[in-house]
Amino acid sequence: MNYGDDFQRLSRYNRDKLGGRSLDWAAKPGQYKTYPPELERFELEKPDRNGGGPLYSLLQHRRSERNYKTAAVSAAGLSQVLWSAQGVTLRTEHHQFRTAPSAGGLFPIETYCIINNVEGFKPGVYHYQVPIHALVLVKEGNFGLELARAALGQKMLRDASFNLVWSAVIERSKWKYEQRAYRYIYLDAGHIAQNAALAAVACGLGSCQVGAFFDDEVDKIIGADGEREFSIYMTSVGVTH
Repeated sequence: MNYGDDFQRLSRYNRDKLGGRSLDWAAKPGQYKTYPPELERFELEKPDRNGGGPLYSLLQHRRSERNYKTAAVSAAGLSQVLWSAQGVTLRTEHHQFRTAPSAGGLFPIETYCIINNVEGFKPGVYHYQVPIHALVLVKEGNFGLELARAALGQKMLRDASFNLVWSAVIERSKWKYEQRAYRYIYLDAGHIAQNAALAAVACGLGSCQVGAFFDDEVDKIIGADGEREFSIYMTSVGVTH
């Protein structure tokens, strides 16, 4: 079966068939994933919103780096990459604007941080709490090797100071876009990953984006059920020089 071809064909918009419909606002899914208050929370350092290198210079120096040193990344570096990827840039009465665009402003992408070696943080699986720029410790332990195995043996995930795993909570997008939502979540993840890659360069770090992995194994690491929420993309970040 040509699942990819079928998906591309069946999710096309056709002017003659695209009809209007009313949105059920009462059924709109929540925009943020929350965890029980008893889980340990770590406030991240305030991100730099005005510094960083010139954009064209960052683009010139971005590379997929797969060889990392064992040195720890600073807490400030972790904070900067997370905020750059998907942090809040402006708050209004009804909206929180982020560093990366999202189809319909629905923000279906969740960010997990698998920390191997970051100053001030114990190794473990963390969830990025976008509204408060903080991390929640979901599972303590060193998951670098397990993540590398799940990614077809790509050892840079084991060696990286931290890895970002992006998942999609699909109902946030399907509420408005139905089957077309599956196209949009991958576009959203791409915007976020590029932000993270450029932020890594600005922080003097290397990164490598990863799309090849055993889905169920990565879902298990971050605690996603694989249906309502599932892993779609990853990035390793580490010290290269």
